[in-house]
Amino acid sequence: MRTFTAADAKNRFGEMLDAARREPVRIEKHGRAVAVMVSEEDYALLQQMKREAVLEQIAEGQAAADAGNAVDGDKLFGRLGEKLNRGAA
Repeated sequence: MRTFTAADAKNRFGEMLDAARREPVRIEKHGRAVAVMVSEEDYALLQQMKREAVLEQIAEGQAAADAGNAVDGDKLFGRLGEKLNRGAA
């Protein structure tokens, strides 16, 4: 993954856009990663993966409810958050 400083991102925006079309680009400010720029296609894929994960969790909860098993909301959303975080790693 290519990295730009915030100042470079500002001064070389066109170059950064071109790079982001090929691979994600990390933007750092004061030595810390603060953002990642991705292509429109990669962003759409990430959004689709998130939607699928949410729908999977909903289906699991509905199946458990239909079977008479209570689903703890905190646990459900905790598992969803873990799954989304693993996808982001």
